Amino acid sequence: MKHFLVVLAFSFISFFSIGQSAIVKGFVYEKETGNPIIFTNVYLENTSYGGVTDVNGYFAINRIPAGTYNLMVTFLGYDTLRETITLKNGEMMTKQLYLQKSSIELDEFEVSSEKQEAQTEVKMSVVKITPKELKQLPSVGGEADLAQYLQVLPGVIFTGDQGGQLYIRGGSPIQNKVLLDGMIIYNPFHSIGLFSVFETDIIRNADIYTGGFNAEYGGRISSIMDITTRDGNAKSFSGKIGMSTFGAKALLEGPLKKPKELGDPYISYILSGKTSYLDRTSKQLYQYVDTAGLPFNFNDLYGKITLSGDNGSKFNLFGFNYNDNVNYRGIAEIGWQNYGAGANFVLVPLYSPVLVEGNFSYSNYEITQQSTTINPRSSSIDGFNLGLNFTYFILDDEIKYGIDVVGLSTDFSFFNSLNRRIEQQQNTTELAGYLKYKWNRGKMVLEPSFRAQYYASLGTFSPEPRLGFKYNISDDLRFKLAGGLYSQNLISANSDRDVVNLFYGFLTGPDNLQNTFTDENGNVKEVEHKLQKSQHLMGGFEFDLNRRITFNLEGYYKRFSQLTNLNRNKIFDDTEDNFNRPEIQRKDFIIETGNAYGVDFVAKYDYKRIYFWAVYSLGFNDRWDGIQTYRPIFDRRHNVNLVSSYTFGKNLNWEINGRWNFGSGFPFTQNQGYYELFNFADGIGTDYVAANGELGISYAQLNQGRLPYYHRFDANLKYKTYYGENGEVEVNIGVTNLYNRENIFYYDRISNERVNQLPILPSLGVSLRF
Repeated sequence: MKHFLVVLAFSFISFFSIGQSAIVKGFVYEKETGNPIIFTNVYLENTSYGGVTDVNGYFAINRIPAGTYNLMVTFLGYDTLRETITLKNGEMMTKQLYLQKSSIELDEFEVSSEKQEAQTEVKMSVVKITPKELKQLPSVGGEADLAQYLQVLPGVIFTGDQGGQLYIRGGSPIQNKVLLDGMIIYNPFHSIGLFSVFETDIIRNADIYTGGFNAEYGGRISSIMDITTRDGNAKSFSGKIGMSTFGAKALLEGPLKKPKELGDPYISYILSGKTSYLDRTSKQLYQYVDTAGLPFNFNDLYGKITLSGDNGSKFNLFGFNYNDNVNYRGIAEIGWQNYGAGANFVLVPLYSPVLVEGNFSYSNYEITQQSTTINPRSSSIDGFNLGLNFTYFILDDEIKYGIDVVGLSTDFSFFNSLNRRIEQQQNTTELAGYLKYKWNRGKMVLEPSFRAQYYASLGTFSPEPRLGFKYNISDDLRFKLAGGLYSQNLISANSDRDVVNLFYGFLTGPDNLQNTFTDENGNVKEVEHKLQKSQHLMGGFEFDLNRRITFNLEGYYKRFSQLTNLNRNKIFDDTEDNFNRPEIQRKDFIIETGNAYGVDFVAKYDYKRIYFWAVYSLGFNDRWDGIQTYRPIFDRRHNVNLVSSYTFGKNLNWEINGRWNFGSGFPFTQNQGYYELFNFADGIGTDYVAANGELGISYAQLNQGRLPYYHRFDANLKYKTYYGENGEVEVNIGVTNLYNRENIFYYDRISNERVNQLPILPSLGVSLRF
């Protein structure tokens, strides 16, 4: 009933506003391929009425007085579109607009589009990434990749070239939700930390929320990555093939049913695949690293079919299969596979100022680890997620609401550092509804939102209010603020003491969790629920020195009021015989709390041929486990990233890129000594005098040591030449770790041998676009 009244109220307001004025809505497409053009200006010439297209190329201009206007669309690299329209009171006009590529540079229009979005959107702790930004970074192995770009973002900590993980403003990988066209991806990165599972050439846009995100997103307590893929070419068959010393890739796209004229329905497809053969080529090209070759191998496949209607409505079917294998000789052999399929749609009713979006998908992820030093580990997670979203454009405001449903099952088996087995199989369902209202008045943007999250398997309801705010102090200076409450049920179990930390097992709210918890002040509290929870508060300033130079300063605080972690102190099985033992000694999982706080500073220069990006992050992270306060393994105090790109040559077909990264050392737990360890396999009858024990390690205090500083410089040179109407050949020469810095990977706890990250790695790549 409440849902019906909300819809009725929105409809009444929409009808009333339409009657007093007019609305122009629609989509902006690229004429050559039929793909949407995102984040571009659409406005009425010589008026203050206008908007910016979204990730679907959709725009809506509201509250327009009746009259005749010139509708304008401007975007860098395309001819300006001008179309005369006549509007009547109460009219709702739908347009499909097509831009033609141009060789004329219109940098000022692109800047104005970005500035309009900055002034009318909260944009707190979010970075929007398009293929243009991805390709301005040095491309390791001959190809640009999302994983490499994420490493230069403010607040993002990357733990290494081999087996590296991304930690975002105090959140671990499991606390970051990754969405691909609305589908949840459980492992987006390959074991060699230079590559993601996503093919760069199919990405339309990626929104990276490092904290303070609104109620549209939920089920995670730290951050969100929302990735959207582009559609296949609706006009003609085209593709790209590429090879490098690291791997090969191919992309094919084209129409299954061509549009007869602009705006007519069509069906298109896009297929991509990439593979790594570094484990084989490294035996010949990089013998100085390891004569046995680098132990990495992966394969990624993705396909998508798009059905587009004559009014801009669209339906997509997609599927993927990603796998990864790595074999660290004498340490661990790890393999994982992730596959899935899904559908999403965009529906544009002809006579309503609403945009309807929906998605449904299923995916499966499995990972196993075999090791010479520890018992086998395995984990799997499979399930579905669906969502339905409605966006209303009312006057200058926007109302968005929707539902999310997630159903999944987990199967997990693990041995902790004391050789105690931990395992769980569980099914769970999450139900959520949200409402977001964006109020835009003059210099102020206010975005309150609310998410109601219900975890069925736990019988727990989590109300989560959130708020975003921006105030335009002047045309060039803006203040912003965001915060809210967040929760999640999915947890990861891994050992903080692993020298190679690649195994992330998935499970939901565990049954074998302690019932009481001792806080930092020594107070013993009852554990009321099994959810992980956090509270975010973010604030900062944006400043435009001029059209080309911008600055962004953000401070953040995340309070992790309840975390679930593997119990590294377990020494007894949780049986009736051990009932009187302390929970900290017999439970599989324990409650922790934590804090993450810091400051991120970003400076950007972008004008024609020169691009420069500088980031400095100061971060602090701590955890309390009921016994001690410790620094988690990703606690990096200082992190610096400098990125530059320069295009040159008579035909601007040469480009040079560079990236330098500096980071202070990570915490780690030091060895104190060794001893003979008996597992008492025969219980009390074990003959410990005659039996042979195993090598045991005596550890120092948790994460009290610090590894050496990390720094690395990457560079590459690109050359492009063109043939025919759309043909392009690109040659890419790159060097990773140009000055051959010996950055530590880990210390072997048994042999005390230091193992380093990747040394200098030159690469050569060639790609052909047709």
